[in-house]
Amino acid sequence: MELLHSGKVRDVYADGDDLILVASDRVSVYDVVLPTPIPDKGKILTQLSLWWFDQLADLIPHHVISATDVPAEWAGRAIRCKRLTMAKVECVARGYLTGSGMKDYLATGVVSGVRLPAGLVEASKLAEPIFTPSTKAPMGEHDQPMTFPEVEKEVGADVAARLRDITLSVYRRGAEIAAERGLIIADTKLELGWDADGVLTLGDEVLTPDSSRFWPGEDYRPGRVQFSFDKQYVRDWSLSTGWDKTPPAPEVPEQVVEVTRARYVDVYERITGTAW
Repeated sequence: MELLHSGKVRDVYADGDDLILVASDRVSVYDVVLPTPIPDKGKILTQLSLWWFDQLADLIPHHVISATDVPAEWAGRAIRCKRLTMAKVECVARGYLTGSGMKDYLATGVVSGVRLPAGLVEASKLAEPIFTPSTKAPMGEHDQPMTFPEVEKEVGADVAARLRDITLSVYRRGAEIAAERGLIIADTKLELGWDADGVLTLGDEVLTPDSSRFWPGEDYRPGRVQFSFDKQYVRDWSLSTGWDKTPPAPEVPEQVVEVTRARYVDVYERITGTAW
């Protein structure tokens, strides 16, 4: 097999007409890979994505060919998948106001070109989920917000509308399922692309702690930062060190690693109902 790409978290290999997508235990914050891995993270991301792909199959096809026909050393953390021609934008849906969306709202009242009502606070639930796409920045650089007209200019009006509609449909389905399990999905990022037959397909990972913000529903209180089951704990720790978000990133202490792993395990078990 040929290594085609080594990303922030995943390595992509060519195997004939197929790709082997391997999820590592690397963790990235602010588009920078930290030097310390999180044990089991890659397997959790892979297994949770596979669970979600099944839940979403009636909304959009996915890229998975096999979760077992992979090299033995990558068992559990790799999938055999279709080659896709990826959309040139990051597809993001937000149902709650937090993170970079909150920062943009406080500065301008607008998030990715969408004007929101006055008076919203940290973690406010939006009246309807919104599509807040961004650029796909090279590794080490930061994605930048895009307006919908900018997406239309990049990919065409028809494709832009399909990307938006699918992203919001996946978010709504995910949020509904998560809510039944006591979880809130504040926002999520999807990777969409076209297979060899020109079918728009869901790729990469979906509704994982790396691509989404998960909050416990029982503790939800607007107006404050929420407890998060995803890598927000690592983000917060990294900022507390005084790090300026540029490489190299600092080593992660053992305690932060343990807490982060526990949160990944917890969200996997809550969503799937299966013990890790």
